[in-house]
Amino acid sequence: MASGFFAVLDDIAALMDDIAVTSKVATKQTAGILGDDLAVNAEKATGFLSSREIPVLLAIMKGSFINKLIILPIAFFLQWLYPPAIKVILVVGGLYLAYEGVEKIIEYLFHKKETEKTAPKVIEKIEKPLAEVENEEKSKIKSAILTDFILSIEIVIIALGSVLDQSLAIQIITVSIVAILATVGVYGIVAMIVRMDDAGYGLIRKSKNKGMIGSLGKLLVKALPVVIKTLGIIGTIALILVAGGIFNHNIDFIHHLLPDFPATLKQALLGIAGGLLMVPVFLGFKKLVGMFKRG
Repeated sequence: MASGFFAVLDDIAALMDDIAVTSKVATKQTAGILGDDLAVNAEKATGFLSSREIPVLLAIMKGSFINKLIILPIAFFLQWLYPPAIKVILVVGGLYLAYEGVEKIIEYLFHKKETEKTAPKVIEKIEKPLAEVENEEKSKIKSAILTDFILSIEIVIIALGSVLDQSLAIQIITVSIVAILATVGVYGIVAMIVRMDDAGYGLIRKSKNKGMIGSLGKLLVKALPVVIKTLGIIGTIALILVAGGIFNHNIDFIHHLLPDFPATLKQALLGIAGGLLMVPVFLGFKKLVGMFKRG
């Protein structure tokens, strides 16, 4: 009896060792996409009133967890039932990411002046009707969760691909660990970024705006707009590169196209091409939805 108990403990210890090793490998494989995920979500989680930043971030984080709860069982089921279906899902998601990235570039290049004229300042947001502010907030949260869903698919698939030679139990536990770490890690860092200015103001108050602590506080306050703007640029580039990488790795014709091109440049071109292709499709879809709502 005792020997059987210790044998079970040995099996559990061996399983935990295997999971530790595979989790490390899977996390390393997803490191690149996690960096892109951080940049995109940090950009998505900014632009709200200071008092609403954390509640909004928690809402997006909750949506991210729900996304992964949906994606994980579907990914394992499709991997068992029909593996090519995963590639189709990835490509469709890549088209949406490419559209989002290219739309941001078009908005910046052709509608920058209009955006600057109509961009709501913090004071204007306060003066808006509460219902309007809440609707804008909900719209941004939905957009962030949708983008997170597609990036989460990529994270789960890459993590799953790194442990396909392992048993089903190890695959499930490893990919689940990576999914949880990705969500907590990414949104934990995003929370620190969006509260950077509040931390700075706190340091200024404590130090009475004197000494090194006061200077650090001023630096944090001044750095936040620069960090957010930088993350916005990085997030847009990340959307295009992730989309291009999806096309390159999952469409055989494209994978063998331009073999001598640098990988990053090729991914950027593919992402931009996919985005330009999808812009009229999404605009047409939005018009149809608008007509349907009015009719």
